[in-house]
Amino acid sequence: VQVVESGGGSVQVGGSRRLSCAASGRIFRINIMHWYRQAPGKQRELVAHITPTGHSNYLDSVKGRFTISRDDAKKAVYLQMNDLKPEDTAIYYCNVLVLHSSQSAQYSYWGQGTQVTVSS
Repeated sequence: VQVVESGGGSVQVGGSRRLSCAASGRIFRINIMHWYRQAPGKQRELVAHITPTGHSNYLDSVKGRFTISRDDAKKAVYLQMNDLKPEDTAIYYCNVLVLHSSQSAQYSYWGQGTQVTVSS
């Protein structure tokens, strides 16, 4: 399974950015999909996740600004980021939990990350 993020880049304070993540390969079903981020010198943290039924949850500091969504037909997850702040600067990683068949266990796959830099 390959997981590829896109959409990172530089943006000014208060701006918006939409991250995309697409999974491909031997996938029967994708369960929970996550966005994590890691800022320089800090631990990786969970930003948001979304379940197959569309239930989502967010890191407190991004609530009301970020929105996670998924498109199961495209095996994709998105992160719409609005009102960006300098503290949102980080490498953003996509993580998906995949079943390879109806009988398989669940496996975790990560993308390579995409850099988001917010400057004033």
